[in-house]
Amino acid sequence: MPGSGVVRAAIVQAKWTGDTASMIEIHEGYARAAAEQGAKIMGFQEVFNAPYFCQVQESEHYRWAEPVPDGPTVTRMQSLARETGMVLVVPVFELESSGNYYNTAAVIDADGTVLGKYRKHHIPQVKGFWEKYYFKPGNLGWPVFETAVGTVGVYICYDRHFPEGWRALGLAGAQIVFNPSATSRSLSSYLWKLEQPAAAVANEYFVAAINRVGVEEYGDNDFYGTSYFVDPRGQFVGDVASSHDEELLVRDLDLDLIDTVRQQWAFYRDRRPDAYGPLVQS
Repeated sequence: MPGSGVVRAAIVQAKWTGDTASMIEIHEGYARAAAEQGAKIMGFQEVFNAPYFCQVQESEHYRWAEPVPDGPTVTRMQSLARETGMVLVVPVFELESSGNYYNTAAVIDADGTVLGKYRKHHIPQVKGFWEKYYFKPGNLGWPVFETAVGTVGVYICYDRHFPEGWRALGLAGAQIVFNPSATSRSLSSYLWKLEQPAAAVANEYFVAAINRVGVEEYGDNDFYGTSYFVDPRGQFVGDVASSHDEELLVRDLDLDLIDTVRQQWAFYRDRRPDAYGPLVQS
């Protein structure tokens, strides 16, 4: 897979502001700040324009859903992408049709074109994360998107515990995989710096791990931030973000490192798909 030199990338972890309008506004501000620092691609956290309402099971929270790509948030993010010249990864609560909802991320190219969307495959249903109440399992596979800065994939939050999707994205040519999340301190914090670096190593690409931060109004989940970029060797690119505060991270990702690592660690060469059939049998 050809590299394409250094790409300056950004992610942001943000606290819930209390309403969608101001939440979108602060993300626009962070995006403009990232663009001023030279970023060419940026990703937001899971359902970035809403609270993490899945801490409860209440029908009132279907109000956060909207169409993708034709809803107001993605349309507004298209304008932001054109303004800043950045590729944007935009996670929202998707309304497909009456009764059909998904946990989705739209991928918008630097010229404002919506390249497509990823729908979260693995849907948790445990205390504080009642997602099956709201979301159907994703049905669009594991697409990758040819953007202005390289080949980009998305894997959302709970997906990260399942190696199959990480591998599917690698096989499809992903160079950077964004993993927008909402994960809490008491549940999985010790896994946070383990799983995504391991996935980056196993699949030999960059991962952008994004977590919400703070305690929100619908529960006691303490979202611990600690967002980061990790390279194909499993090494953090620069410092990891704060575990308590909002933070914008802008980092240089050397995509040529992907080829270097794949030549050194020949994991793709030594795969044995002929032997893996039983892994996908129910």
